[in-house]
Parts: sequence; structure tokens; C-alpha cells
Amino acid sequence: MSEAIVTARGLTKSYLSGDRHIAVLRGIDLDIAAGESVSIRGESGSGKSTLLNLLAGLDSPDAGTLAWGDDPVAAARRAQFLGMVFQSFYLIPEIDALANVLMASRIVRAPGEAERARAKELLASVGLAERAKHLPAQLSGGERQRVALARALMNAPKLILADEPTGNLDEHTGDAVIELLLGLCASTHTTLVLVTHNATHAAKTGRQLFLRDGLFS
Repeated sequence: MSEAIVTARGLTKSYLSGDRHIAVLRGIDLDIAAGESVSIRGESGSGKSTLLNLLAGLDSPDAGTLAWGDDPVAAARRAQFLGMVFQSFYLIPEIDALANVLMASRIVRAPGEAERARAKELLASVGLAERAKHLPAQLSGGERQRVALARALMNAPKLILADEPTGNLDEHTGDAVIELLLGLCASTHTTLVLVTHNATHAAKTGRQLFLRDGLFS
């Protein structure tokens, strides 16, 4: 059996709204193995993005435990352990596609020739070798998301967390991005957690989960 990349036990999370607490996650247990692809669906407000933020170590649970591999979650490890893909791309508009991919490396170390070569290879792998010097504004939505995929893979992470990566794309482009994301993760044996509203996209992952009222059903 593959090693566990993520292990969660009894995760709870609530938020204060006025004078009352709203429970978003009510005791999540989750094991994700190395190389696995997992999708998480659920209605708006079901806790999908909250759970993804906990898995990324961007927020802390009220209760429960979470580990990356054999170790507790630690912000200092995040840039090398995981990559993230967002609905809104979050590219830096003033720098070109290659520089945007290299930003992931800069979080860890100053990029050298090896890092620049890897960034170029990643852009080629997402079909953008000839667009490396283009600014985000000169790219289509699908191209911007492909740059974001390359950036997420820059540090050879063990885990990719994708939060509605096709939410700002048309159906045809979104389908192509999902196929590319799944293919890249499979070829690099990178674990994928995909949060999506799209049942067709979710069905392409190895395991499908549904979040309802703060619990998997």
C-alpha cells in the first residue's frame, strides 16, 4: 500500500457570525495515498474550500489532527511539499509566464540555471513553450491556468491542491485543463486533491468524495 501523503482525523472548523458559531466542518477523517487522485464535491457552503485551506496549512482546525506524510503540518515545508491551483489563476500581471512559474522556486531559493531550465520544460509540457515571454494579459484564460499548473509543479511537490481550477473557463477549455492536470499528476506520480462542482471532472479522478453539512457522505 502507498504511503499516506495526507492524514486527517476529526477535523472541525467553525466561524463566528454575529453572536453565534457556524460549524463548517464537523469531524473530517481523510487518508490520501501517494500518487492518488481524489475529487471533493459539495454544494456551496458545504466546507470544500475550508477543508482545502486546512489541508494546505493555510488555516488551523478547531480540533483534530492533520499530518503531511509522517510529520505535522508546517508552513516552512509548504512550498516544497505542495502546489496549489486556484480558480482565479493568481498570476503576477507585471511579469511574463516564465517568471510566474519561477516565482514558486523563489519561495524556496533564488532560481539558477537548473530552475530556469525546469520552468521552461514545464511550460513546454503544458503547451506554452512559445508563450514563455508573454504577460498574463496576453494569454487566454486557459493559457493562464496552464501557466498556473506549471507553477504548481515547479518545486516537484508531493501534493497538488486544486480549488475549482476550471471555474473561470468555458466548458471546452475547462475539460482540456482537467485532462492536462490529471495527466501531469499521473506522469509525475503527484497526488492530486481536486475541489470541483463539475461531476464529470470529479468522475475522472481515482476516488470521489462528497461533502455535505461538514461531513463526507
